[in-house]
Amino acid sequence: MNRLRVLGILAAGLLAAAATAASAESVLFVGNSFTFGARSPVMRFRPDKVTDLNGEGIGGVPALFRTFAEEAGLTEDVSLETSPGKPLSWHLANRRAVIDRAWDVVILQGYSTLDPAKPGDPAAHIQAAAELARIFKAANPKVKVYLESTWSRADQTFRPEGHWAGRPIEAMAQDLAAASAQALKASPDLTAAIPVGTAWTRAVHAGVADPNPYDGIDFGKVSLWTWDQYHASAEGYYLAALVIFGQVTGVDPLSLGAQEQAAVDLGLSPAIAQGLRQAAHDELAAR
Repeated sequence: MNRLRVLGILAAGLLAAAATAASAESVLFVGNSFTFGARSPVMRFRPDKVTDLNGEGIGGVPALFRTFAEEAGLTEDVSLETSPGKPLSWHLANRRAVIDRAWDVVILQGYSTLDPAKPGDPAAHIQAAAELARIFKAANPKVKVYLESTWSRADQTFRPEGHWAGRPIEAMAQDLAAASAQALKASPDLTAAIPVGTAWTRAVHAGVADPNPYDGIDFGKVSLWTWDQYHASAEGYYLAALVIFGQVTGVDPLSLGAQEQAAVDLGLSPAIAQGLRQAAHDELAAR
């Protein structure tokens, strides 16, 4: 092969790579331990697939999202900025210099009880979500900013000191979803809510997940919570990522199929993984 032809092939390859990079949709995840996959193998899942803006080597839910995107034939450039135990207001006050740039998609995930000091009070959460969305919209008027509604915590429901103690397991997720609805109504810069928490509830009602880890896990079901009954198990984070993926991309989680690679790599039961994909599909289809 002559030298000019070799150079031509190399140039074409570089141009193709540059075109792919230019066409990739930029996606930013902003959140806390619920986004980075704390207390599960998801935290260190495929960190090479994402850009951790804090340089901590985290893969987390964003890496699951990127894996699903690749399997669906999508080109996504995924980044994350996370810190444990932080509400959205913390990222606004402490990480604006890191995240304030033009993104195509942003996923915001706030504190699990809405307000660390006043559980169940959505005011500060709504205000911070609106301000972050305004900043991202100023950087790119076409950006889509999503607000994730997270899951009911078993420790907040079944322990007597929990804010949702004595109420059904659905209650906390419903309250968090209601807070997201208020935030969307208050801010024209927010695109939509991502119904992760109500998808968890759906998985429970479908018999895929056990509703109460404190009284044991029924045979054939899984706990969506990890050992602290607060953060998610690998299955719980997998379901969260499926819902986020389906909401943001419009791709049906069921289309990922029975051989979906992230589920295989995480060691999820094929039947459970399929049940979680079904729950994600059903929740998104119901909206």
